[in-house]
Amino acid sequence: MVRKELTDKLSIYIPQSKLQYKPVERLVKLGEKRDRSINYLVVEAIIQYLNREEKR
Repeated sequence: MVRKELTDKLSIYIPQSKLQYKPVERLVKLGEKRDRSINYLVVEAIIQYLNREEKR
């Protein structure tokens, strides 16, 4: 079994079924409005999700 190393980089795949929600375009627009990078918004969303799910 190949062991994978953890990195500080993350790449996401957006499934075809979710493209209708235009997540990238919405992130760009929100990032401009809040003066934040898309990466910042995505990492914040992941952290919030993990915190919420770990409380369950």
